[in-house]
Amino acid sequence: MSDPNLPQERREALVKKLMSARRAVGVARRKGDHDAKERAHAAIDSAKQALGERGPVWWDDGAPDLNRHLARTGPYAQWYVQLLHP
Repeated sequence: MSDPNLPQERREALVKKLMSARRAVGVARRKGDHDAKERAHAAIDSAKQALGERGPVWWDDGAPDLNRHLARTGPYAQWYVQLLHP
């Protein structure tokens, strides 16, 4: 999710950059241009970070950030085991 505190014009400009970079990945892939594909992926990452979709969190809901934890070893371990062994 994008940072809702971004001004609308800024968000729209960043989304345009993101979509352009995604199209550039496809073009580079079809052409077999590895360097262009890497640049396009870097542009995607840059746009996503500017939008707040990657990088430091922009929200504070008091909940722990479990993004980098495995389901089988974190607070969801029991739920995960039940998925594997119903």
